[in-house]
Amino acid sequence: MPIRKLVPLFLCLLLSGCFLRPHRIDVQQGNYVDEAMLARLKPDMTRAQARFVLGTPLIADAFHPDRWDYLFVDRKGRSPEVRQHRVTVIFLGDALKHVVTDLPGQSFGAPAAVEPPAGAVPSAPK
Repeated sequence: MPIRKLVPLFLCLLLSGCFLRPHRIDVQQGNYVDEAMLARLKPDMTRAQARFVLGTPLIADAFHPDRWDYLFVDRKGRSPEVRQHRVTVIFLGDALKHVVTDLPGQSFGAPAAVEPPAGAVPSAPK
């Protein structure tokens, strides 16, 4: 008698597995940099001060030692949307001179053009 009661339960669990999809986790990669962190950056800060505010750069190019790149990519589970932010910090000697970012209103002292380093992740279309 107990087996007869378990068979419908087992069948329901078996069939529900056909309709459910496994959970996909959110994936965050890179350095998370927000507007508050960028607001703390000031011109002529030292490299140590900038590293304290932003953390260690994701890309520190040996061929461009005065340039640090911070990339952040966020993918939410099954959503096809990918959020990507890029921050480029440029020094002159040991002093911070330029910050270029795709976050609105956070760049200062930006040069005319900043080329991405070789092998960098291209920007996601908006």
